[in-house]
Order: sequence, then C-alpha cells, then structure tokens
Amino acid sequence: MRAEISPMPTLRLEEYNKKRESYREAGLRAIDNGELALLLLAGGMGIRLGYDGPKGTFPIEPGRSIFSCLFDNLRDELGERSIPFFIMTSDKNDQATRDFFLEKDYFGYDRDQIRFYKQEMAQATDLDGQALYESEGHPAVSPNGNGGFFRSLISAGYGDCLSGVRWLNVFGVDNVLARIGDPGFLGSLICEGKSAGVKAVMKVSPDEKVGVVCKKNGRPSVIDYTQMTEEMCNERDADGNLVYGAGVSVNYLFDTSILLNTINDGLPVHKVKKKIPYLAASDGRPWRPGMEPGVLVDPSEPNGYKYEIMITDLIENFPDFLPVEVEREREFAPVKNLHGVDSADSALALLKRNGK
Repeated sequence: MRAEISPMPTLRLEEYNKKRESYREAGLRAIDNGELALLLLAGGMGIRLGYDGPKGTFPIEPGRSIFSCLFDNLRDELGERSIPFFIMTSDKNDQATRDFFLEKDYFGYDRDQIRFYKQEMAQATDLDGQALYESEGHPAVSPNGNGGFFRSLISAGYGDCLSGVRWLNVFGVDNVLARIGDPGFLGSLICEGKSAGVKAVMKVSPDEKVGVVCKKNGRPSVIDYTQMTEEMCNERDADGNLVYGAGVSVNYLFDTSILLNTINDGLPVHKVKKKIPYLAASDGRPWRPGMEPGVLVDPSEPNGYKYEIMITDLIENFPDFLPVEVEREREFAPVKNLHGVDSADSALALLKRNGK
C-alpha cells in the first residue's frame, strides 16, 4: 500500500524572527543547564574532492579545514562555552581524524569534551546478495548509514556521557556554514513543544534535487526528490510558496529520551547500489572461501549493494517534528564536489560573503 504523503508546516523565517530573542534565551538556559550535546557525522573520505584523507580535514583554503570552519561556527554561537562533542568516524578515517585533531590542538576546544567513536559497519554483497570480500576471509564492509549514529554511540560505551543531556544536535561534515549548537534553534523546539527538528532551506526551484520534510501516514518524515510527483514539486500555497519546499540540511536536533527508545527498533534497511572493490578469484569471479585468490578489483560500474539505515527513517519515531527555516546563503554551503554547484569553490565564496 502506498504511503499517504501530506505537507508539514514549517516555522518560516519571518515568524522565527519575531520570537528570536525568546528562543535564544530558552536555548541558552538549556545549554547552561547541561542539556545539549553535539554529534558530528564525520565518517567520510574526501574522494569526490580528489583528496586522500578524511573529508573534514580537506583544506577549504590553505591552512583552513572543514573541521576548523565548524569550530569557528560553534564559537560564534556559544562563545567559549564547552559542551560534550561526539565525533563519529569510520574504520577508514578514525586514526587520521584523531591525529588531525591532536595536530590542531583540538581547534582550541576543551579536549576532555571531545569523544571519538567509530560507526558500526555492515557487510556488502554482490547484486545477487552473495557476500563480497576485500581480502581472503575478510568480508567487504561499509558504514551502516547515517541513521546508525546513536546505536553506534551507545555501542561505543558513551551512554553514561549523556546523563542530563536532553538534546542531541546531529550534523554533517559537509556544510562549512552550519550553525551548530545554535541556542535559537534549540529554543524554538523547547518553546514550541517539539521533540525533534531540522534546519530547513527553502527550495530555490520546484525541481531542486533535495529531500523535503513532509508527513508520511501522519508521521514526520522526509521524502526524497526522486519520490515526488511533478504535481507535488509544483504545488503552492495561497501565498505562492512551495507546499513541499522545506529542504533538509543535515543539522538536526533530537530528544535523547526518544532516541534511546529507537536503539532496538527495527529501522528499515536500504539496499544502495554502489561500486564496491572486491577480491576476485583466479578465474575472475568474486572470491569465495575455498577458491584460489586473484587480485583486488576496483569496478567501474555498480556491482553490489551496501546496506544502510537512514536518519530520515529515524525521524518517523518522533511524535512531532519542527522544520525551522534558515537563511540559505548564511547557513548552507555544502561541499560535495571540488568545482561547480555545491563545491569547495562555491562554499569558499559563501564563507567570504559571510565575512568568515
């Protein structure tokens, strides 16, 4: 049965600005009471940028990494306050990330508040569902999706570190303009009585390729642009605004008590077709135990599936959700490519435009 998709109201910028100061005061009270922690999704590598290292270490300009931009943004919001800061890495970049933080003296942040942990992994398969191997006896694995951030955090033994923490600000490493630890954003959820929220950028055109906030069967959700009909993409309200116009940035707030209830829930597992390096047998077939090993193959086309749980599915566990509109040019500068749209070039230009 097809899901019933319906719009979700967004806290528009005009309305937010009317209550900006009261939101900020409420957020600062909660932060000073120890109710907020930060969680950075930083498991990726800079491959698409032509960079051999953790994506967060990529120099957006000489001497200035993506990580350093995020810490600059945090100081803009919280000054010298120091709150718990979790960093989710991966098997591929954990040590390099830790070494970089040590080299940069933790960007001047209280190192006792920073805790690294590795994302859990899931086995990859070929297109027939058979295990692929990266070497003899070692299955090919990949991170289990951004929806696994909290389960991995608890598995790493950091549950006790959340004592007294009511809110978790979860954000990606891509966006160099992400305003994290934002008291106003936090205060908007507190004052409006919501259990989760996301900073939303309004779509610049009906066909912009971005996931949008909606309701799915009456529950908060995010729908991918590929799942939207042309009618949905173009539908507008009485004021001329796109009905499905609140594009998600990866900057979320979650009530930790509800996150704890999701750990053992069976979130959907998505099969994502990808190019997966694999060990071939001597006859060229994917290696299986008992075969004579050949060489490691780096395929030119998708050859298998990675299995991921998504943060967008996690949202459906929350009874309510608040998309909060932000100024796009002030808070949204994703680094997905080296040049062109959403690139290192465009992100640096936006940093400069914002005086950063």
